[in-house]
Amino acid sequence: MPNSPASVFPQPLLVNGRRVVLGDGIKIAKSGKKMPGVKLLHQQSDSNTKPEFIMGHSIQAVSLLVQAAQTAFAVPLAARIHEGLVWSNRNRRTLLDKMIALLAIVGLTDPFYFVADAYYAARKIIRGLLAQNNHLVSRVKANAVAYLQYSQPGKRKRGRPRSYGTKLRLKSLFDDPESMQSAASPVYGEHNVTIQYRACDLLWRPVGRLVRFVAVIHPSRGSCLLMCTDLCLSPIDIVRLYGLRFKIEFSFKQAVRLIGSFAYHFWMQDMKPLRRGNGNQHLHRESLKYRDAIKRKIHAYHVFIQAGIVCQGLLQYLSVAFPALVWNSFGSWLRTIRPGIPPSELVVANALRQTLPEFLLNSDQPDSLEKFIVDRQDTHNMEMFRLAS
Repeated sequence: MPNSPASVFPQPLLVNGRRVVLGDGIKIAKSGKKMPGVKLLHQQSDSNTKPEFIMGHSIQAVSLLVQAAQTAFAVPLAARIHEGLVWSNRNRRTLLDKMIALLAIVGLTDPFYFVADAYYAARKIIRGLLAQNNHLVSRVKANAVAYLQYSQPGKRKRGRPRSYGTKLRLKSLFDDPESMQSAASPVYGEHNVTIQYRACDLLWRPVGRLVRFVAVIHPSRGSCLLMCTDLCLSPIDIVRLYGLRFKIEFSFKQAVRLIGSFAYHFWMQDMKPLRRGNGNQHLHRESLKYRDAIKRKIHAYHVFIQAGIVCQGLLQYLSVAFPALVWNSFGSWLRTIRPGIPPSELVVANALRQTLPEFLLNSDQPDSLEKFIVDRQDTHNMEMFRLAS
């Protein structure tokens, strides 16, 4: 893609010559009774501020990690509503299938590492990635198991050779402290922290191939089991990549609170009203006209979300490419401005807001954007706002 964020941002984050793509899901509360795709959703979170069940949209998103001085940005690429609508009773696609399809929509031609949480450590994701020469970095559950490679004692017997050897519970990797190595923590933002880790290449039955597992003990965050399908990636890099997964969570926070990427409220007048606790809407039972109307409304949601993604990506690009200019145009106050750290999306948005009047009034050369804004501005209301302030 010639105009993708991978080619626009000056310093994409590369590990072993591969880009780093983050994937995750977010649940957005929607109480509209005539909004397609709204269903009862269960939220799995350690935070007691979130209700266990909400009515809303379940959205999956992918982001690209780019280098930004001493930090990194998760630049959003695409997000789609992946639950709530059943178009055919023969459709057996899961959220994992839809995530692979979303990665195909993004269209990254360069090989990449896909970093996601334990939900995506599954056969469908791994096989879909390996088919395109990509790899998965993820976490596995504590009750996961793997197998040692089988070694044939003596002469080989007739029949298919055996592949799987002794079964091994992955949490048993923590049982031998002497086999663990110590290293400085590669996790983003940590200094003077030492972790212990142990790496093993084991056969994982869901994909039928060797997978690198890394057992990590952090002095304050506890233990964690990580996995990677690339046997050439070092254990320290696996820990570092998974430590950057939180960047997509921070990107969600900015999209919700600053950009408003999920603040759409488009209702469908002719839709059958939903009830509290409704599940999937089975549209294969409805007429063609009704199905087409639902598709148009879902498309409107996706266009709104993608517009917010474009806005957030532009703010991040200005922060990475022109940090000094953004700080000089900020025109406000922050308690701490850390040198060498690019400004946040909030700072960039405020800088654009401060420089907009000067751009419209003092531009030496006519600009197409300036002409577009000036021809459509409501000068009467702007004067009233000026007098009121």
